[in-house]
Amino acid sequence: MIDIPSPAIAVVGRHNSGKTTLVVKLIGELTSRGRDVGSVKHHHRLGFEFDVPGKDSYRHRHAGATETVVAAPDQIARVRTLDAELECAEIVRSMPNHDIIIVEGYRKSGLPTIEVMRAANEADAAVAKAFCDGAENGEPLGTDFIQKSRGERAFEFEREGIADDLATKMPTADTIAVVTDIPEAQAAAETYGIPHFHPDDVAAICDFLEQHFVRPKVTVVIQAGGESRRMGQSKALVPFAGRPLMCRMIERLSPVADELIITTNEADRLAFIADDYSELNIRLVADLHDYRGALPGIHTALEAATNPFVAIIACDMLFASPRLVVAEAIALKESGADAVIPVNKHGYEPFHAIYRRSACLPAVVELLGKGEKKAQAFFDRVKVREYEQAEVLHAEPMGGCFINANTPDELRVLEEAFLEQ
Repeated sequence: MIDIPSPAIAVVGRHNSGKTTLVVKLIGELTSRGRDVGSVKHHHRLGFEFDVPGKDSYRHRHAGATETVVAAPDQIARVRTLDAELECAEIVRSMPNHDIIIVEGYRKSGLPTIEVMRAANEADAAVAKAFCDGAENGEPLGTDFIQKSRGERAFEFEREGIADDLATKMPTADTIAVVTDIPEAQAAAETYGIPHFHPDDVAAICDFLEQHFVRPKVTVVIQAGGESRRMGQSKALVPFAGRPLMCRMIERLSPVADELIITTNEADRLAFIADDYSELNIRLVADLHDYRGALPGIHTALEAATNPFVAIIACDMLFASPRLVVAEAIALKESGADAVIPVNKHGYEPFHAIYRRSACLPAVVELLGKGEKKAQAFFDRVKVREYEQAEVLHAEPMGGCFINANTPDELRVLEEAFLEQ
């Protein structure tokens, strides 16, 4: 199984600010939208118990086990004794394959944070005033707004019982949004250019998270084409290690595909895929064009995909890497680029690359209308993030991602090397 790193955000605020209420609502709304949500709750006290005294697992723990796993057919729980508190980043890394992880607390984790301030909470109201003062005075985010305001309003802070540690519980450069019903906090957020939402507007908050932080769904398109003149038969159906090559490609790439498409002009000969891989709901899509060319193939892939990110892989790349697909998707998300394309001394590798459908499809259609057939023709019309060879090897240390077979002899050599592994 290929683990896909989970993006994460933290919901932070002072005691009784409504963090837990908001987190529960966000989880419910995102789940109703079909998202897989993980969660982390920061517990400040030592010695909490997950299990009920008297249960077998409780007895295991108190007999001295340093780690206990309780497993059932539909869920699993793990309790482990720690020598030191784990960093939030380490906890998130241990929770792959979620569309998003919502962390409650861990203000100092370095995660993007949503700051919660509630008018009914006195501490929040006082901090909101200090936050607003800082914005009006041009103080940078991360300033100790409480300390800045204390000189002028010492009596007010003393009366409201503002603790010294509240100075460390203020919006910072990591703040991505403020959720508040306090006008001063809303005004300050606008001054700093930070989106703000009312606590009851859960749908809008989730829209924001889906647009900027939730893992985009990826369509993987395997380009099968049809009869290959140099191979002498269909590459998709040519035997490799005793089975059609397409079977190998499906099994390598399906673990990282939210949608799996095969583009082909011989769908009848690939009909067996629907039965052999019925659980994957693979779509066979006919080529949109009756002439050869890389750009027409990319057009078919982008047009057929229903997800925002589209990874396009040639079916003869025997060692195509699912880990590289994941790394490219992360790079596309983080960079804001329109395409992430590996590049090496031989040039671009457009058929082990990932594309942002909304930006690339119009550019491809425009160039096809002008008679262009080369893939690289549209690269200067979109924002390309070149994925360097060192990055490729970091994602896939075994290398060989772009090796392909064009002739029976090349395929035989690769098959022999594969079988010797």
